[in-house]
Amino acid sequence: MFIGHFAPAFVAAAVSPKGPKLAVYFIAAQLVDWGFFAFALIGIERMRVDPGATTMVPFDLYHMPYTHSLLGTAIWATAMVLIILILQRNVLGGLLAGFVVMSHWLLDLITHRPDLTLAGGDKTYGLGLWNYPYAAIPLEIGITLLAFVIYLKRTRGPVGPPLILLMVLLAFQVINWFGPEPASAGPALYLQALLAFAIATGFAWWVGENRYFIRRGGLAATNV
Repeated sequence: MFIGHFAPAFVAAAVSPKGPKLAVYFIAAQLVDWGFFAFALIGIERMRVDPGATTMVPFDLYHMPYTHSLLGTAIWATAMVLIILILQRNVLGGLLAGFVVMSHWLLDLITHRPDLTLAGGDKTYGLGLWNYPYAAIPLEIGITLLAFVIYLKRTRGPVGPPLILLMVLLAFQVINWFGPEPASAGPALYLQALLAFAIATGFAWWVGENRYFIRRGGLAATNV
């Protein structure tokens, strides 16, 4: 799953007028993937290209205990909560950000083949929805669009920036699904993934700077 991970970010950003802005939740949504590709660059976690891994995604993610185990994800989520608490003194915002981080493992559990662990080790989990494109594609697009609509309804501001963000996310997803398969895993692939996350986060920052939270009664307030 790629853009589907941003669905919890949109929902979290729509919940509280004093929570972190959308870009922070976008970072939370892909935090463990930021970690994975950074670790892969230095050999701590590993993957390889395997065209037979799943129908939709040709990656064998065979060693990622520090980012994609349930325990590892929980540690990253706790770190995210603490950062928000320290920098913003915002309990609700911190908890929401932690929830968004944890949602990554749950969404991966649905789509990945069995390559996730609870705390490292040999026992792996994954329901393998990537082997069923006609189910995986509508699910990923559907939850993203639903969360995007919730965010738009709960906030006020120019509609242009969020629509551009949505188009960027959809373009990335189309490339991810239908673009040419990489010949091998390596630094170029890892940096490409990190660049995609950075671009998405940059557009989310732009959107967050132009959206305002709608309070009850229809009044708008900045979501800072």
